[in-house]
Amino acid sequence: MGLERCSGVLLHPTSLPGKYGVGTFGSEAYEWVDFLSKNQQTIW
Repeated sequence: MGLERCSGVLLHPTSLPGKYGVGTFGSEAYEWVDFLSKNQQTIW
């Protein structure tokens, strides 16, 4: 039985930094997803 290992992060978008004190789907969200991808996180 070949099980593949994986890891990921559960993060609500409002936890990201933003102009108004809460996160949005703006540039901060794109930067976060790029960071996850760069670090080989496969579950978002």
